[in-house]
Amino acid sequence: MGADMSMLKGSNLQVPTTALRVELGWRSGTGVPDVDASALLLVSGKVRTDGDFVFYNQPAHSSGAVRHEGKRDVGGQVTDTLLVDLAHMESAIETVVLAASADGGTFGQVPGLYIRVLDAQGGREVARYDPTATVETAFVLGEFYRRQGAWKFRAVGQGYDSGLEGLATDYGITVDEPQHAAPPPPPPGPPAAPPTPVRLTKVTLTKQAPSVSLAKQGGTSGALRVNLNWQTRKQFSGWGSKHGRAVALHADLDLDLCALYELSDGSKGVVQALGNAFGALHQPPYIHLDGDDRTGAVATGENLTVNLDHKQRFRRILIFVTIYEGARSFADLHATVTLQPQYGAAVEFFLDECTVPSTVCALALITNTDGDLVVQREARYLVPERGVSPQRTVDQAYGWGMNWTPGRK
Repeated sequence: MGADMSMLKGSNLQVPTTALRVELGWRSGTGVPDVDASALLLVSGKVRTDGDFVFYNQPAHSSGAVRHEGKRDVGGQVTDTLLVDLAHMESAIETVVLAASADGGTFGQVPGLYIRVLDAQGGREVARYDPTATVETAFVLGEFYRRQGAWKFRAVGQGYDSGLEGLATDYGITVDEPQHAAPPPPPPGPPAAPPTPVRLTKVTLTKQAPSVSLAKQGGTSGALRVNLNWQTRKQFSGWGSKHGRAVALHADLDLDLCALYELSDGSKGVVQALGNAFGALHQPPYIHLDGDDRTGAVATGENLTVNLDHKQRFRRILIFVTIYEGARSFADLHATVTLQPQYGAAVEFFLDECTVPSTVCALALITNTDGDLVVQREARYLVPERGVSPQRTVDQAYGWGMNWTPGRK
C-alpha cells in the first residue's frame, strides 16, 4: 500500500498480528514545534496503571510489546517511532491508542504530518493516515484494536487543545507537572500510598540553547541514564563470494559510548568497553557503562549511567562516542542523545550531519558549577591524526591530560 491509498478519517483495515513499526512523520523547519509520539494501552477505554503509557520519559512497556524507539531527522524529514508487537500483547489489552503531542506550538504549524504502520521485518507499509490540523496541541492519530481474534487499525484523527497532559489525563494517567498548585490536604484516616505521577516535561538542547542545569530540571539525585540511539545505512565493506557468485558485504556499525571523567579529588579516567573499563556506580568513578551493544539495535542503543547521589564528587564528565568497527566515519549516521534523570525532565539533542572523516564525536560535557551539574551539548565531530587513537584525540581536544595505552575488547 502506498501513499496514494492513504486512509480516510474513521476508516479501518486489518493488520498482521506481528511486530509493527508505527512511524509518526513531519517536516522540520523554522517555527515548527517539536512533535512526540506516544502510545496508551487500554482496558475498557482507560489505562490500568500509569505504566500503560509509553512515551519519551517512559520508553518501554513492562510487557515488552510496545517500545518508543525515538526520533530521527534526515535532511529535515523527521520521524518519531514506536515498535508495537501485537503477537506479544497482553490478552487483557483491547486497544492501543497511537497519539502525538506538539511541544511549543500547534499541529497547524507542523507541515506534512502523517502516521504510517509498517511491517517491522520487511518494512512494507500496511497503513497510512495524513490528518489535517489547526489549533490542536495533541492528537489521537490512530489505534490498534481487537476484533474477533484479529487486530485492526483505525485512522482516528481526534484532536486536543490541552496538550499531552490533557490527552493523558483523559485516559486515566496521573500527571505531575511543575506548574500545578499545591495538592489538597489529605483526608482523615490512614494515608493511602499515592500513585507515582508521570512527568511529561523534557528539554531539547540546540545550537542556540546548548546547555541546561540538571538541578533546575529536578535531576539532583538518583541515576542519570545517558542513551545514544542511532540509525544508519549498512556500510559497504567490500566484495565476497557466495555459491561462486560475487556478493556485496555489509559490516554492522559498532559504536562505543564512553566517558572521560575528572573527580573533585583530581583523579581522572575513562569508562569504555575497550579494556573492559565499565566503571562502577556505587564507588569511584560513580559512572557505569551498561554492557556493550554490538548490534546497533535501534531500540536500545548504548547506555551509560551516572550516579547523581555522588554529584559533589564530579568535577567534569565528557560523554563521547567512537566507531569501533563497521564504518570509517559518522556520515549517514542519524543519532539522538538522551540524558534521563531518575527524577526530573529528560534532556535530549540530535547530532548534526557529519561532513568530515570523523571516527569520534564529543556528545556532551557535564560540569560541576557551584554544586550544580550543567549539561552542555557538544555534538562535535573530531578527526584523529594518523596513528592517534579516538580516545587520545578527545583528550587533546578537551585538555584532559591522561596517559593512553592500546586497548581491545
